[in-house]
Amino acid sequence: MLSNSSMRTPLGRVRGLGSAKSGTGHFWLQRVTAVANVILTIGFLCVVLSLIGKPHGAAIATLAKPQVAILMLLFVVSGVVHMRLGMQVVIEDYIHHEGLKILAVMANTFFAIAVGAACAFALLKISFGG
Repeated sequence: MLSNSSMRTPLGRVRGLGSAKSGTGHFWLQRVTAVANVILTIGFLCVVLSLIGKPHGAAIATLAKPQVAILMLLFVVSGVVHMRLGMQVVIEDYIHHEGLKILAVMANTFFAIAVGAACAFALLKISFGG
């Protein structure tokens, strides 16, 4: 007996599969984080430039302000997400051994989480006066 899938056209069998579905979301998330990074980097640079020549206490006081801390956290999150997505594309394009590719993508994700968590921890500790 023939299965249902054998009665479909080749286009019908592949519709909804492949990179056109998940790849599109990846593509747009990379573009959105790139635009966010431009805007957030300008804010980050304004904060850093305003702290040039100031003592350590002034830097801590500035970073403890809620609007500055939120700006810095958004900068970190957007940067880490963008970094992970970009590195994932490089891994998928240049590592051809399937097992190694999976390990590299997992390591990339764990690295991005570790960097993001360390930055967020430092900013929250400063922000809440820990």
